[in-house]
Amino acid sequence: MSYNIKTYGCRLNFYESEVIRKFAKENAIQNTTFINSCAVTNKAVADLKNEIRKSKKNEPDKKIVLTGCAAQIHSEEFKKMEEVDSILGNKEKLDNSTYLALSSNRNINMISDIFEEKKAYSPIIEKIENKIRGFVQIQNGCDHRCTFCIIPYGRGNSRSVQPGEVVKQIKTLVERNYKEIVLTGVDLTSYGDDLNKRSNLTELIKLVLKSVPNLKRLRLSSLDVAEMDSEILKLLGNEKRILPHIHLSLQSGDNMILKRMKRRHSREDAIKIINKIRLMRPETVFGADLIAGFPTETEEMFLNTVKIVHECDLTFLHVFPFSPRTGTPAARMPQVDKKIIKQRAKILRNLGENKLSEHFEKLKNKKINVIVEGNNKGRTDSFAKVSLNKEYPSGQMLNMIVTGKNEFGLTGKVIA
Repeated sequence: MSYNIKTYGCRLNFYESEVIRKFAKENAIQNTTFINSCAVTNKAVADLKNEIRKSKKNEPDKKIVLTGCAAQIHSEEFKKMEEVDSILGNKEKLDNSTYLALSSNRNINMISDIFEEKKAYSPIIEKIENKIRGFVQIQNGCDHRCTFCIIPYGRGNSRSVQPGEVVKQIKTLVERNYKEIVLTGVDLTSYGDDLNKRSNLTELIKLVLKSVPNLKRLRLSSLDVAEMDSEILKLLGNEKRILPHIHLSLQSGDNMILKRMKRRHSREDAIKIINKIRLMRPETVFGADLIAGFPTETEEMFLNTVKIVHECDLTFLHVFPFSPRTGTPAARMPQVDKKIIKQRAKILRNLGENKLSEHFEKLKNKKINVIVEGNNKGRTDSFAKVSLNKEYPSGQMLNMIVTGKNEFGLTGKVIA
């Protein structure tokens, strides 16, 4: 028996799972299940424990190696689980020597203090298993301390990958026929703060586009409104190889709640930035992370979040019902009733479905670009789902005239 990898959580974890795959293969790891975990909520950690027990029950002879944010933050807790054979911290999982130690068939616990780490490790990988997009880590960690978030304790402080390493990784993937690259990180817009004054996200993107002319599509993961300056706005508005899909870490549309979250932007900041980009590039589609029922949120405060969805014409909503995360300041604040949280999350999700339907209607009879994801499915430049009437090779680029939609996404006629 060989090894397998189970990945949970963010896009960064998907990249890091490919690093695990690379080093596990190089060191001939056998009979092992790697679980690359998430710790964003209490539920994620509880579900992880159930998954560990289930894995051991289904394959009792396979070793379980736990890594990721849950392993980093709750290592002592997981050491007590008899099903877990080894635990790797978020730094250690990216180090080839760790897998050399595992290959000797020893059980190891290697979890260093992530806050002492000053470098973003980014080993070069050649493929992303079962993905048509290449995820590229440009940054890790976060210097901010939002009151609801535990992730800095799993990822450490913000650290940037050297520009040359980013370019090398993207070239490697593009040479292997990846047509779309996604830049990932914990706090993407803080890129370069730890390098030098000339290093920032804007300069990195310019370097990538210049250095890799064969890169057809560049997509960015979530951006922080507070760190988006005039230069990045200009780039997003004018550079056609950056896909017109921008996802913002908004969290709320109410200024008081934003302050209590320790976010560093106001609702007015978000509206202004979205309007500026849309003025330069009208086809841009926006998404946002939104938390429903943050502690102390009144009905009026919640309605300000509903209003900002309309005011900014947000299309893709990632809605999270607030869940108190042990160890965060928000967990100690006056909580909103769980039933109200559930109701508010439902309202936002329904609103999101309506906004997506509106977006689909606007695209009717228009020509769109599609990248095929396999199984008769694909995505537009703006990340809308597409249902294809026949099978095309994964990664193929298509042009399509939109004719309607079905339960999965847009439908249409493929043209030359």
